[in-house]
Amino acid sequence: MPLVKLNSILDNDFYKITMQNAVVKLFPSQVVKYQFINRGAHQFPENFGEELRKSVDALAKLQLTKDEKMFMAKTCPYIDLPYLDFLEGYRYDPSEVHISQNGSELEVTVEGLWYRTILWEVPILSLISELNYAMGNLERNSNEIVIENTLDKARHMKYLGVTFAEFGTRRRHSYNVQRLVLDALTRDRNSTFIGTSNVHMAMLYKTRPIGTHAHEWFMFHAAEYGFKMANEIALEHWVDIYRGDLGVALSDTFTTEVFFKQFDKKFTKLFDGVRHDSGDPIEFAQKTIQHYEENGINPLYKYIIFSDGLNLEKVDEITKACRGKIGISFGIGTNLTNDVGLRPMNIVMKLIGVQAPNKDWIPTVKLSDEKGKYTGDPKMIELAKEFLRIND
Repeated sequence: MPLVKLNSILDNDFYKITMQNAVVKLFPSQVVKYQFINRGAHQFPENFGEELRKSVDALAKLQLTKDEKMFMAKTCPYIDLPYLDFLEGYRYDPSEVHISQNGSELEVTVEGLWYRTILWEVPILSLISELNYAMGNLERNSNEIVIENTLDKARHMKYLGVTFAEFGTRRRHSYNVQRLVLDALTRDRNSTFIGTSNVHMAMLYKTRPIGTHAHEWFMFHAAEYGFKMANEIALEHWVDIYRGDLGVALSDTFTTEVFFKQFDKKFTKLFDGVRHDSGDPIEFAQKTIQHYEENGINPLYKYIIFSDGLNLEKVDEITKACRGKIGISFGIGTNLTNDVGLRPMNIVMKLIGVQAPNKDWIPTVKLSDEKGKYTGDPKMIELAKEFLRIND
């Protein structure tokens, strides 16, 4: 079959770039490990691992072009030139990726220096997703239907009067489908579409790359500094690097309740808003509004980015509950880039360990607002719950 590959080193989520910039400066010697998690219990066809290996190996040929570097420098002035020089010299090292297949079960891990391995997650997931459909010879909706479905969603968001971005790289049906979606979303310059998490697509379609940081930023800090200090030190480090830019804080790595206890008045004033990624969105909005009010801040001057498995029905409910109370925006992923008439994949790749100075591995965990989304070593999860006084 034809090789499934990426077309640009920027074909990645923007928050991977922003985090790599911070990691290069703050943690250049830390070694970490990631693991592929097949949440949807998908069955992979024979030789899938071999095809994935070819696709991963091909990434070694990618490099930042002069035009891409100019785009980054112009569009992202908060990312300094030394980092862009570093990215220009960066190359994927496929030896960091370990792939095996046993029957229909697929195992993928990534191990190495954090500043190098941080870029692997999104490309690997998008390759797995695209390969899954390509090797299954599954027929999707026509391009015309994909485009019309996308335009319908854009029109609905415009009708609601809410802004939204495309967040669907990691579980896209394919690179070509994502291009179809971005082409449709950028046709109407009066729409409420504000950008994409995919830096390559942002450059192609002359829109904004959108993102700040991911769960791994806080998970790493918990392994390095302890659960009780993780949120605070992670936010401090973010402020040290970006000095007020990229001011949306992810709130649910160790539950929202714990986060807001540590998101004090300094952070509450400094950050522009927070991102919701698990749990009941209406309850989250109520807690967020209450938190701002308790800190003497008008919630209408702040905003929430909702990004948890969104569809139009959820957007309607959230908009109705939040309108006139707090600023809102939406990051829609799979429902845009993999709404093609087939079952979308439910796959993730998570940071699972940070190497200690003695070479032992410190397990990392995530305790989202949905217990079913807990990830990590069960013993460490229980330890984190005990330290943070989390009761299910």
